[in-house]
Amino acid sequence: MARPAARAIGGAPAPDDAARTIPASGDARTEIRNWYSHLMGERRMSEATLINYHRDLTRFFEFLVDHLGGPATLKDLGRLELRDFRAFVSQRRKDGLQSRSLARMLSSVRSFFRFLDRTHVLSNASATALRSPKLPHAIPKPLTAAGARELLDEAEIAHEEPWIGARDIAVLTLLYGCGLRVSEALGLNRSEAPLKDVLRITGKGGKERVVPVLPAARMAVDDYLRLCPHGLAKDDPLFVGSRGARLGQRQVRETMTRLRRRLGLPESATPHALRHSFATHLLAGGGDLRSIQELLGHASLSTTQMYTEVDAARLLEVYDKAKRRR
Repeated sequence: MARPAARAIGGAPAPDDAARTIPASGDARTEIRNWYSHLMGERRMSEATLINYHRDLTRFFEFLVDHLGGPATLKDLGRLELRDFRAFVSQRRKDGLQSRSLARMLSSVRSFFRFLDRTHVLSNASATALRSPKLPHAIPKPLTAAGARELLDEAEIAHEEPWIGARDIAVLTLLYGCGLRVSEALGLNRSEAPLKDVLRITGKGGKERVVPVLPAARMAVDDYLRLCPHGLAKDDPLFVGSRGARLGQRQVRETMTRLRRRLGLPESATPHALRHSFATHLLAGGGDLRSIQELLGHASLSTTQMYTEVDAARLLEVYDKAKRRR
């Protein structure tokens, strides 16, 4: 049975276009299209993730063209050995790819091979046996509570059009006040507003969670809708750009870049840093890890535990400053 055609999401290509632009044989392209449709439909991946996965798989198949002497077929993919994947890693290292980018690229390639295995197209144990490079342990870099407030205040006056300023405040307030991912906030539809006491959010892996809505977030969304010049129907996106289309993640990132430059904030002050700030400030205020795990939609408690390191780092910083003042 033919799969229904899927449309492009923002800057991410549609499945047909994604497969067409990758240098592979016809049978491999068919499976690339099916895999990409799976990521877009069943996995509901964000625009940025889809773009990264498509770019990563393109680089892998470009390598195979040189490595095998032509576009790879499904038969070729099934025959790849561990040394072939290691040659790909070595080549990307020579191209200057750092460990974090290389780990993400290998994750994309493994995702494709896992899909081929699950759909009984082919199985290649070498693809899953390849280990990602070790990454330096990093802890989240949240904003301070004062920094977050200053950011929201600046957003109100940073744009000439009042409705766009109100929109930016509403989006950023949802990231900070509700701990939403950018894709989750921008995925809301007009039917969600006026916001109720809780939001039902479908996050990564299709996992649903319930998130309380602060009065400040509800008011920010109400203010934005009151000023928005676009007549938004029930099924339309809640947050839109100047032409009325759904607001994209790139626009939110650009807004944060402008704001942090105006305020002199560090490069780590990204939209996702507001989600980190939500978790860190909750923990500092006495919130328990299990509750924060549920609010963030983390599958594993170990992921949430990284915020305890942020809290400990802050305490050590305060302690060091106090010692120097003695």
